[in-house]
Amino acid sequence: MADRALICPNCARTHPASERFCETCGMPLVKRAAGEPPASDRQRRARKIKPQYADGELVKVARAENLSQAEFIAGLLLEEGIPSVLRSSGGVVAPYAPMLGPRDVLVPESGAEAAREALAWEGRPGG
Repeated sequence: MADRALICPNCARTHPASERFCETCGMPLVKRAAGEPPASDRQRRARKIKPQYADGELVKVARAENLSQAEFIAGLLLEEGIPSVLRSSGGVVAPYAPMLGPRDVLVPESGAEAAREALAWEGRPGG
């Protein structure tokens, strides 16, 4: 029992029993309950969302050329605690190739400003 791995209550990463704090987010580590299953991907993502960014109507903050780019943007926003939804925005509609076509990245109104700041890149051409 003393050798049981520890888990971060914030990001759900596991750590050896010798560690006391999560090296990723700095939270104190805890022991997982005996019968508790590991957190699912969905639960781990939900733990990252900051409540102050989860209120209001959905607002478009970015447009991606394809699903891969949209998922990358959504991942960046999630690391900042901002939830997002991807929506197909026209272009090629091909049931055999669902990754084709542009996507809008939408966030709740309360997180829109933070999302735009997180996505701003001063090094871009013309920026």
